[in-house]
Amino acid sequence: MKEQARVLGIDDAPFMKGEASVPVVGVLVCPPSYVEGVLVSSCAVDGEDANQIIEEMVCGSRFREQVRLIMIDGAALGGFNVVDIQALHEALGLPVMTVSRDEPDLASIRSALRAHFVDWERRLDIISRSRVRQVPLVQGTVYVASVGIDEREADEALRRCIVRGCLPEPIRLAHLVATALVRGESKGKA
Repeated sequence: MKEQARVLGIDDAPFMKGEASVPVVGVLVCPPSYVEGVLVSSCAVDGEDANQIIEEMVCGSRFREQVRLIMIDGAALGGFNVVDIQALHEALGLPVMTVSRDEPDLASIRSALRAHFVDWERRLDIISRSRVRQVPLVQGTVYVASVGIDEREADEALRRCIVRGCLPEPIRLAHLVATALVRGESKGKA
């Protein structure tokens, strides 16, 4: 992947229990931190439309031809609206990766899914499908799953997007914008 390849970072906004939908924000960045554009949509809380929303955000955007990699904060949007990164990669023809500060606890995820969803096995299967690896950075560690890109190349792209700390700038910026949409100002860690 070229050094100046545009990366679309995606994150959802905070939401309260009982809300039907949650804003989803995409920020297109030319690494490490030049913002090319911002996209806004929404998805159902605990729904099944995460992939559809991301596909529509990308395909319906004037930035479509610029996007070279999609980075998503975690494996789901809006609670447990699980993103199938393999299907997303196939639909868009773009590399896709999830990035998390914390190592996923599959036992806890399984327990939560089982307690709240009839289709818990399908959601867990999607989450479990992609191998999560630990990526050490100068200021910490993140956990990454990626498809459509060599792991070494994905890790290099991730590192190019780090300005400070251990969260890539496209995701950090998407988090700030998404939080401001809901709370009126940005707040908290992505």
